[in-house]
Amino acid sequence: MNLAHKTLSELSKLFQSGKISSRDIVEAFITEIEAKEKEINAFVTTTFDTAREMADEADARYKNNELLSPLDGMPLVLKDVICTTECKTTACSNILKNFQSPYDATVWRKLKEAGAVLLGKTNTDEFTMGASTQTSIFGVTKNPHDLERVAGGSSGGSAAAVAANFCAGALGTETNGSIRHPSHFCGVTGLKVSYGRVSRWGTMPMASSLDVTGPIAKTAEDCALLLQAIAGKDLKDSTTTEDDVPPYTTNLERPIRGMRIGIPRAFFENGIDADVAQVMESAEEQLRDLGAEIIDIDLPHAKYAVAAYYIIAPGEISSNQARYDGIRFGECASKENLEKIYTETRSEGFGEEVKRRILIGTFVLSAGYSDQYYRQAQRVRTLIRQDFDTAWKNVDAILSPVSPTPAFKIGENLDDPVKMYLEDMFLAPSCLAGQCGISLPGGTSDNGLPIGVQIIGPAMEEARILQIAHQMQQQGNKLTVYS
Repeated sequence: MNLAHKTLSELSKLFQSGKISSRDIVEAFITEIEAKEKEINAFVTTTFDTAREMADEADARYKNNELLSPLDGMPLVLKDVICTTECKTTACSNILKNFQSPYDATVWRKLKEAGAVLLGKTNTDEFTMGASTQTSIFGVTKNPHDLERVAGGSSGGSAAAVAANFCAGALGTETNGSIRHPSHFCGVTGLKVSYGRVSRWGTMPMASSLDVTGPIAKTAEDCALLLQAIAGKDLKDSTTTEDDVPPYTTNLERPIRGMRIGIPRAFFENGIDADVAQVMESAEEQLRDLGAEIIDIDLPHAKYAVAAYYIIAPGEISSNQARYDGIRFGECASKENLEKIYTETRSEGFGEEVKRRILIGTFVLSAGYSDQYYRQAQRVRTLIRQDFDTAWKNVDAILSPVSPTPAFKIGENLDDPVKMYLEDMFLAPSCLAGQCGISLPGGTSDNGLPIGVQIIGPAMEEARILQIAHQMQQQGNKLTVYS
């Protein structure tokens, strides 16, 4: 079997046992990338020479019996908003097209300390603002299952890279579904961690009270291995929690018999594609077969989540994007005066979707409107969090669709921002409430497109949802995500 088609866990065991070298693994992935990348466009930058050097270092550690972790020698990719010293970090925006970070993001520093190998940076919607990678200056990433369809977003490049067998695992970021959504479209596993579980330092911000960084891989077990390396307190990020990092792989094999799984049927029963509904029924049946108890629950304020999100997030976006002014960040040819520098830098550097969200955010934060919009949205956010708190008194986890539909065609929805925003209707509630969630392949549509399901858990209970997802994958998914 082609090494590039194996899971991260399988590759780690083969390398740690001396059956293959890290260099062999890296070359297998490079071969896959060189064969298929032109048609998929998952990468912004490849770092093959660096990867080979890092692999050789891992092989030397193996020979000296000095391996650093289960990730030692494993080739990974990073979404192009995670700063690295090895190559540029552009956020797929013209305003940062030549930005070279002088430091590593905490998550990449931790992965390097674990011995991981960098194959490159992956495509994203500009500054992560989108659900399809169609706002990237590097062009759209195509879905490996159907090249006429999008890979999802904003971590579409990372999800497509995993699905296309370009890497052993990837990191993405999520503000409102940007890990789980492309994982659903591409038929892979993506973990949205709880807010504060993983450091955001060195990762370019979108909306600072919502952003998280997490793994995308072929299986829940692979996601657990990646999370183990990147989770934990970071003194450079005051929002990271003091909670201990549990051993995420320890409980994966434990049965889920007796667990109570909630389903908020009223929230999604009339708003999903027929194929998605069928996959949800199959997932519910699978959980029953595994011994879980299914309980109907209500999340009464979840229907307001998208509206609240698209007030709160743009408000924070307008603040965060203010740093890109042509002086500290960004490039501007004009030196005439300060106002012209600002105007030209931002007009030429930002794409339409970024401008749209900055303008919305500036409006909702402006004098006379912040009470009417922003503070009201924050009140709704509190109500949504309270809905989850109530639910956790009765259930251990929640089963839900990831998105109303399978992957849509390239160019579809592009002229309808509201329809694009509604892609996140089942993802926004857990993001606003800071909960964790995992998207895993659940089946396929009639025309063979991947369809995911998501398991949502309480904040800091990643181990629980990884366990549920792993048990479902061990029993057998309806979709083979790699071959």
